[in-house]
Amino acid sequence: MPHLENTVLCRESQVSTLQSLFGERHHFSFPSIFIYGHTASGKTYVTQTLLKTLELPHVFVNCVECFTLRLLLEQILNKLNHLSSSENRCSTHITCETFNDFVRLFKQVTKAESLKDQTVYIVLDKAEYLRDMEANLLPGFLRLQELTDRNVTVLFLSEIVWEKFRPNTGCFEPFVLYFPDYSIGNLQKILSHDHPPEYSADFYAAYINILLGVFYTVCRDLKELRHLAVLNFPKYCEPVVKGEVANERDTRKLWRNIEPHLKKAMQTVYLREVSSSQWEKLQKDDTDPAQLKGLSAYTHVELPYYSKFILIAAYLASYNPARTDKRFFLKHHGKIKKTNFLKKHEKTSNHLLGPKPFPLDRLLAILYSIVDSRVAPTANIFSQITSLVTLQLLTLVGHDDQLDGPKYKCTVSLDFIRAIARTVNFDIIKYLYDFL
Repeated sequence: MPHLENTVLCRESQVSTLQSLFGERHHFSFPSIFIYGHTASGKTYVTQTLLKTLELPHVFVNCVECFTLRLLLEQILNKLNHLSSSENRCSTHITCETFNDFVRLFKQVTKAESLKDQTVYIVLDKAEYLRDMEANLLPGFLRLQELTDRNVTVLFLSEIVWEKFRPNTGCFEPFVLYFPDYSIGNLQKILSHDHPPEYSADFYAAYINILLGVFYTVCRDLKELRHLAVLNFPKYCEPVVKGEVANERDTRKLWRNIEPHLKKAMQTVYLREVSSSQWEKLQKDDTDPAQLKGLSAYTHVELPYYSKFILIAAYLASYNPARTDKRFFLKHHGKIKKTNFLKKHEKTSNHLLGPKPFPLDRLLAILYSIVDSRVAPTANIFSQITSLVTLQLLTLVGHDDQLDGPKYKCTVSLDFIRAIARTVNFDIIKYLYDFL
């Protein structure tokens, strides 16, 4: 489909697979499809665009918004009821409290003429939240086609791999489809597609190339990059608008103009410590970002929110003995006698001995203890650990398959980690063994 190819870029393989699975409107489709990938890899956009373009009857539900069983089931049924109701007839609100009621009401709603003889699609975005609901919910959705005897397909969109979903008791296996991260070439193509009509495509593509050259190593999220592209483009165009640059292809002069502003963006907008309006004020007034109220005192710290906690957890794992974890991170650890707690060889400061290697499991256990909100072990968390290794803030020191997998060391200084901890209001000193 030419229109779809122009709308959905760099996802031809996934679109082709989904179209093959959907088949003809009146054919029974695959009962359940599990789509997973990192944040901003196009899962939601591709699925919604495909269903809307093909004009297939579908219901889209976000599991973050529908955080209880009743909210989720009623949202699906009422949206389906709205699809099946004629324009002249006002649809009544449906109430549903159990999955058994949902199956019965689903059969009634899908009897409508407008939903007959075609596949109905239920899309569950942020599907990882289903794991926190009733145990029968996920197996029930996987077998909804069988339970209702209706032509229905349930699509799960998640950042977590299917193996983290599969119940121990077993269940119907969905068709699994992976959305890989966009490459730098993909990002260049997608972002260049958004060029303003008043400027040439080549001019905007050169700007995107500069933007990716600065930000790609620290941020590969398409949404963030698109936000940065829109926010900084007026500054890039400034020499052309003022007539200081006669030729749009004079990228060297344009780069010299935009370079200091992109460095400011690395300190502010990427961290989202200021709003877009504040950033525009910064650009006009040529203010130092560190002077703006609410910004971190250490403007060189350029890490996503959870990466900061991962780095803090890594530092604690490197400089605290493993057996002190119970003392620091368990609420009810019992009484520990200091005579048994201290060892002769531990009287020397761990900070003088240097960081010690630790396994991945210990890092994650500490991370889950120090983060206030519940953190799921998503692909995004593991990719942030990899990014910290790439940035040389963590070092991969070995891999022993027979013992406990990969081992890491934290390579940052105490001053650096204290600066990181201040940005998230975390008192790291009270968790360090050397400062007891």
